[in-house]
Amino acid sequence: MISAIELTAGKAVTPVYQLKVVLNGTKPPVWRLLQVPGDARLDWLHAVLQVAIGWTNSHLHAFQVGEDRYSDTRHHFAEFEGDPEILEERDCTLQQIAPSEHDTFDYEYDFGDSWEHELTVVKILSPDPASATTALCLDGARACPPEDCGGVWGYENLLKILKNRKHPEHQTMKKWLGRPFDAEAFDVAGTSLWLRKLKWPRVTEAQLRKVLLSRASSHD
Repeated sequence: MISAIELTAGKAVTPVYQLKVVLNGTKPPVWRLLQVPGDARLDWLHAVLQVAIGWTNSHLHAFQVGEDRYSDTRHHFAEFEGDPEILEERDCTLQQIAPSEHDTFDYEYDFGDSWEHELTVVKILSPDPASATTALCLDGARACPPEDCGGVWGYENLLKILKNRKHPEHQTMKKWLGRPFDAEAFDVAGTSLWLRKLKWPRVTEAQLRKVLLSRASSHD
């Protein structure tokens, strides 16, 4: 184990994290193994997860770290007196919420469908200038579920319908998807390519949208 921050040539250099991300409830699981700078702020990590998993950033999100909940407080905040406080994700870094190997925390996307991801710190590596400003996808499996399909239960039902050509909703669901869908498809190298396009140290909503739209266009 190395310290969260090492000093090299008088400069603060942060370690590199390897994170395993599992989309809870999917069977077999949708998962990714990512490499990210330890000093990545949570808003940047959110952008990484959107690209790496395959979401479209069309809904609210939040990180859950123990009893603390972090999000973009410009859009997600405690609405009523007595609601738990929502902390600003732009003010916190990965190494602050998960300082040690094997630490875990959660990321929820789309509070309606409630896609819950568990993130585990697999390794904390020595600082590396080549990895200090970008994220990489090291491994992973299976495609991201389609947005707005009804969460884990809805996704499971969708896959059953798509596999059964005689199902009364088969053609309706194919039309709703608008494109062929392969639940087993995942491109590690292609995912890293899109992750490299995220600006460091912050990604604006407009820039993230541009990356996600470009990714979607490349699949058409």
